[in-house]
Amino acid sequence: MSVNILAVGDICGPVGLEFFSKKLRTIKKHYNIAFTVVNGENASGLGVIPSQIEEMLDAGADVVTLGNHVWSRREICNFLDDSRYTLRPANLAPQAPGRGWGVFDSSFGEVCVINLIGRVGVPMESDNPFHEVDKILKQVEAKIILVDFHAEMTSEKYAMAYHLDGRVSVVWGTHTHVQTSDNRVFAGKTGYITDIGMTGAVNSIIGMEPKEPVEHFLGNPTDRYKPATGPAKLEGAIFEIDDITGECLSVETIRIL
Repeated sequence: MSVNILAVGDICGPVGLEFFSKKLRTIKKHYNIAFTVVNGENASGLGVIPSQIEEMLDAGADVVTLGNHVWSRREICNFLDDSRYTLRPANLAPQAPGRGWGVFDSSFGEVCVINLIGRVGVPMESDNPFHEVDKILKQVEAKIILVDFHAEMTSEKYAMAYHLDGRVSVVWGTHTHVQTSDNRVFAGKTGYITDIGMTGAVNSIIGMEPKEPVEHFLGNPTDRYKPATGPAKLEGAIFEIDDITGECLSVETIRIL
């Protein structure tokens, strides 16, 4: 028997959160989704607040993962200690609030979700994600293991996929907000995609109003970036998983407008 697991790309700004909350239950029904993980770190533009995470969970997400903007909204710190369904990158300093991985009950058994952050091109202090995931896997007994690797460099993401091939069910990338077309199943039956995309405004630069990023690249002084508004999209990937072996059978990308 197989199950469908949905990973939703980085929610960006209020328009992304509203669109996610409006569309998720319909998507889950249409694609027969049994478990959903969403990266929610940009729901406030930069960072996320507790009420926004609660809205994602209320909308039907099973687990919310974060990334390099985890500390951009300080009110999240105490919340991370209390919300076991919210994960920050596991390879941050050990005294950081919250947890970086967890094992969750589902209708088809236990699911382990691991949140990692890359070190190449990401302006954040973190430990080696390859060593960290090795330590985590020694503690995990669940057959189905999902890894959200929040990283900038394509090469680092591919290296993680090869490193974990045959040891986890899925590795997907977040952070760049641009959905890639390299979805595949590796030889060891680990599903992979370099980036699942984002959930936010269509007419934007990775979720932000275009004006300030353009001015930045022109070399001009800029104001604070603002989340874009207007028509929205939801991007992600659906992984078909054998619920007995934990092997990935197929990977399909989605884009809902």
